[in-house]
Amino acid sequence: MTLLFIFDMDDVLYDYDWRVRMAGMSDLTGYSIDELRQRWWHDAGEWAAEAGAYSAPGEYLTALEKAIGVPIDENEWVRIRAGAMTPFPASLAAVRRASELGQVTLLTNNGPLASKHLRTLAPELVEIFGDHLFTSSDYGARKPDPTVFERVLESYGVEASDAFFADDLAINVAGAASVGITTYRFGTPEGMLAAIEEFSASRLS
Repeated sequence: MTLLFIFDMDDVLYDYDWRVRMAGMSDLTGYSIDELRQRWWHDAGEWAAEAGAYSAPGEYLTALEKAIGVPIDENEWVRIRAGAMTPFPASLAAVRRASELGQVTLLTNNGPLASKHLRTLAPELVEIFGDHLFTSSDYGARKPDPTVFERVLESYGVEASDAFFADDLAINVAGAASVGITTYRFGTPEGMLAAIEEFSASRLS
C-alpha cells in the first residue's frame, strides 16, 4: 500500500501575498488592481484557466494579453508571481516527513503558465516533490471541484482512503473530503505535521 500526500502551495507551503502580486501586475500593465480584477481575475478569466480552459502556456498568455489589452512579458509575469511567495520552512519540513511515509504531490489552483514555471516559482519544492509538481490546470478542474481530486487519485492509482490532503481553504478541504480523502485544513506547520503522522499511523497500523 502506497500512501499519497497531496499539498496545496499558496498559504500552506508558501506565504503568498496576492496584493503584492497584483501591485506588480499593476506596475507592469498600468491598470489598477480593481481594473485587473474586472479584466482577468474572475470566473471567466484566471479561474477558468485554473480549471483547464487553456491547454498550453502560450494560449493562456494570449488570452491574458487579450483581456488586459497590453503585451505581457512572460519572464516578468514569472518574476512578479515569484516575488509574492515566501517559503514556510516548517511546512517544507512537514512535507519532507510525508515524503518518507509515502508519495507526495502538489495540487495548486493555478493555470498552465504557472505549471510551466513551477520549478522557478517554487524552487524549494523541487528536491522534495521531484517531478510531482502540478497545478489544477494539469487535471482540467480546479479545487474545490471533487473532479480534480478524483483525477489525482486516478493518476496515482491510489484509493481515497489512502490519500491525505492539506489546504488552507475550508471549501477545498470539503471538496477533498467529499470523495473520501483524509484532510487537514492548514493552521500551522506543526498541526500539519501532526496530522500527517496521525494519518500515516492509522493507515499503516
